[in-house]
Amino acid sequence: MTNQHHTDTEKNGQFPWMDKSLSPRERAEKLVAAMTLEQKIAQLHGAMETINIYALPSADEINAMSAEEQDQLMAQIQVQRHVKGIEELGIPRFRITNGPVGVGMGDGHPSPSATALPMSIGLAAGFDPGLAREYGDIIGSETATLGQHVLEGPGVCLHRTPIAGRNFEYFSEDPYLSGVMGVEVTKAIQKHGIIAMGKHYVVNDQEYERFRTSVEVDEHVLRELYLLPFEMLVKDGDIAAIMSAYNRVRGVYATENRYILNDILRDEWGFQGYVQSDFWSCRSAAGSLNAGMDHEMPDAKWLNETNVKNALEDTSLEIQTVDRALIRRYTQMFRFGQFERPYNPGEIDAKGHGAISRKIGSQTAVLLKNEGQMLPLDPKAYGSIVIIGQSEFVDDACNGGGGSSKVTPLYTVPPVEGMQNVLQGLGSDTKVSKVTVAKDLSNLEEAKSAATEADVVILMAGLVATEGADLPSPNMLNDQNRMVDELLEINPQTVVVMKDSSPVMMPWIAKAKAILEAWNQGTEDGHVVADLLFGVVNPSGKVPTTYAASEGDLLYADSPERYPGTDEGNGFPVIRYSEGLNMGYRWFQSQEIKPLFPFGYGLSYTSFELSGFSVTPSQTDGQSPITVNVTVTNTGKVAGAEVVQVYLGIPVKGQPPKRLVGFQKVYLEPSESREVTLTIDPNSTNHPMSVWDYYDHDFVVKPGEYTVYLGTSSENTPYKETVIVE
Repeated sequence: MTNQHHTDTEKNGQFPWMDKSLSPRERAEKLVAAMTLEQKIAQLHGAMETINIYALPSADEINAMSAEEQDQLMAQIQVQRHVKGIEELGIPRFRITNGPVGVGMGDGHPSPSATALPMSIGLAAGFDPGLAREYGDIIGSETATLGQHVLEGPGVCLHRTPIAGRNFEYFSEDPYLSGVMGVEVTKAIQKHGIIAMGKHYVVNDQEYERFRTSVEVDEHVLRELYLLPFEMLVKDGDIAAIMSAYNRVRGVYATENRYILNDILRDEWGFQGYVQSDFWSCRSAAGSLNAGMDHEMPDAKWLNETNVKNALEDTSLEIQTVDRALIRRYTQMFRFGQFERPYNPGEIDAKGHGAISRKIGSQTAVLLKNEGQMLPLDPKAYGSIVIIGQSEFVDDACNGGGGSSKVTPLYTVPPVEGMQNVLQGLGSDTKVSKVTVAKDLSNLEEAKSAATEADVVILMAGLVATEGADLPSPNMLNDQNRMVDELLEINPQTVVVMKDSSPVMMPWIAKAKAILEAWNQGTEDGHVVADLLFGVVNPSGKVPTTYAASEGDLLYADSPERYPGTDEGNGFPVIRYSEGLNMGYRWFQSQEIKPLFPFGYGLSYTSFELSGFSVTPSQTDGQSPITVNVTVTNTGKVAGAEVVQVYLGIPVKGQPPKRLVGFQKVYLEPSESREVTLTIDPNSTNHPMSVWDYYDHDFVVKPGEYTVYLGTSSENTPYKETVIVE
């Protein structure tokens, strides 16, 4: 770039690419045209000093570290989470922060504090797009307030197994539910001028050997399940960025897979944003850029000057491809006004956002069991309540899954404090105490004694997952199961509160009268659980991923090729999705296995009745919408919410018995009725009536008799009608 060019572009105090009358893409093209090759290469990657990620401690080793040692390790990893700016071109330092459960690891050290929201799996349990909008609004607002440009989220991989270490970051086993929630989170984040980044694209469904595994999956399975929520993010959410996964897809690393990064994402779906590598998932320079990956994070292990210049010289890479990668990212930065925005971090409204988090959390908890209407508890009927459990569940707010997405909370509400606050607000002087049970259960007798003396026992247990490692089993550790089992025999007035990252098995369930799944709640844990236990809020969450009764019921039982994968002679694990479309509730229904708790299940402190079910038309061409009507009545004595769910039986060989195609959460006062209308539109992005056709290479609605099911869970669908597609 010549000095004369600098003079021409700066004479009016403005670069040509800062002309707002131009489109974001036109501005990006002008900027890239003015850059030197060295400047271009410097913008292709993050500014972190390159480290050997493969030499880092394992998840188990990290968990065994002291808090100080963990902080030191995180400091090493999170410093310089940005792309360096170029002042002479007006390019700002590009600041990237992790998600998707709040503003996680961000640019700088220490990472900024933020509102620790309930985990994504909990948000999905709300079955409410409105909650997803509020959730995304908090994340987008706080990301902007902290001066960041990108929020790495939402995560829309599916819960193929209940042991996957990042299930807490993802929504559900169902692609439609995941897509609906992900779209609303995306749109809310991006309203704040923040780039949302859907992840991890694609089939990044386990943590075990995530850097090496190859996923073998049939095309119709990939399209109808695992790609579907990403398609919804692109088409319905207009998402600005996609994060490519660690794993291989059919033998080719996701960051080098032209079929998924270009042919599907861009050519078929029309994606206009850019693709960033997951941290250290980039595996090549020319290969990745040619395939459609645009940005390497967090360092320049591959897209450095030496590699890029060598690739340009030997023509394995063209300069137009380098320009394309930068134009894609700059277009999104201009789209959201990020070049004009000064870096001016502000202060988060901690209490205001905490109040919204409390509301979201209380509407996503699932009441799993309530024999004899034990819940809600009368706040003035008891003299003493004891909270019992291991440290991570009773000593402070359960802040959820570990790894790069973990949020440093602005404040926390521990269980005892939260319960005391809620009881005080209800005019109760009930005494609340706590017993922290040691990991080795060495003080279990102390806990039993406290349980004997208290009027009510709140027994807290659960499972907290972490990035980088899958769970050994969907069962809680034996020590917790033994603790729960033995304490349930002490006091008949015992409520079990589960705080989980993922569905768990409950071998002691027959002894429990009341079970509340509260998830990993984050900041407002103590208040949320107490609000629910004492009926300040009526629980209305629904199970977003099936709870199995035993590990032998899961799709990978006695099938190592499905999980954790087998070495087929190439030196790395190959995972075969040989279960096909039968994943999640589809698996249980296709195999006629009774789950512990089915997808979509959840109790309430009130009761509901469905009536007036109808489906129109009864015959269609497969292109016109189908309308489902039903009236919902609150037949109980307290206000509450029910989730009406519509499933469809597809008359095509190999299809599971049901697929979720619609849902609506309905809030009703006692005796109130409301007519609900749900539409099944064959042309919707989620392809509700379609199957993937190999000949047409597209989604196609096949002729036949389609069964429309309506109810309140995947197993409880008492209403059904047939629609004939000609």
